[in-house]
Amino acid sequence: MAIATLGTVVLDCPDPVALAGFYAQVLGGEIEDDGDGWVDLTGATGTALAFQVAPGFVPPAWPAPDGSQQFHLDLTVEDLDAAEKHVLALGATALDAADPTRSWRVYADPAGHPFCLCAG
Repeated sequence: MAIATLGTVVLDCPDPVALAGFYAQVLGGEIEDDGDGWVDLTGATGTALAFQVAPGFVPPAWPAPDGSQQFHLDLTVEDLDAAEKHVLALGATALDAADPTRSWRVYADPAGHPFCLCAG
């Protein structure tokens, strides 16, 4: 029997409003800024995302033999090529997107968190 349910995935970052704006463009939804370093992305389908200010934030390195990425988001898309063009235009960085035979590609959001676009 489960003792909890997943409520929200929270990403630390230097600018919560900017990062929430990136994900709002990718996933849809609205930005709710509490004005105190916490921002919720509401109205998007799936698990809720929130963003909190983290002074001194250092993004994960990927790939890194001496450290891990901590976690990443898998985002399901209908068209990998079209989705890639959109996320790159929004400020994402391609980390591992060169193999056209795979059904997934790895990127970093503008704050450096890894995420994958996965063919749905």
